[in-house]
Amino acid sequence: MIFRRIVRFLSVFVAGTVAGGLLFGGLRSRPFLTVERCGTSCLDEKELRGLIGSVITRLAPGLLPEVLLETDRTVAIRHHYPKSPVHYVIIPKKDIKDVGDLAAGDEPYLADAYAVMQSLIEHDQLINYRIHTNGPGYQDVRYLHFHLRADRSAVDTGGED
Repeated sequence: MIFRRIVRFLSVFVAGTVAGGLLFGGLRSRPFLTVERCGTSCLDEKELRGLIGSVITRLAPGLLPEVLLETDRTVAIRHHYPKSPVHYVIIPKKDIKDVGDLAAGDEPYLADAYAVMQSLIEHDQLINYRIHTNGPGYQDVRYLHFHLRADRSAVDTGGED
């Protein structure tokens, strides 16, 4: 009886460790729990959303709503609360918090994100558009992503100027 409990406990522990390694492997460290008062270094709501977003973007991008375009390094979705008629969010599939968190080896993800933006611009025939990203304090989700926005009037319909 005790042997079965020990085996069951060890099985669950090993399975949890393996699942955690698969889900969170390759992510940059983010403080989660600390013994002392952590001030600004603890995981806040934006950090938690970024961590969850990172796992979903990397491992299960199909769970993201309204995916427009996906590559092996980038996913583009329609913004849930658009601030303009055309408002897309382009997300690299690498855990990068913001531009200040960029490191050597991130270049292919940035280049691919811009290639995805170019594809969307060409597909929608956007003429006047804006691309921006936010840093800490301005992000609702602490994960590097780009906004591609345009007005409907900026979409080239093939008509006269």
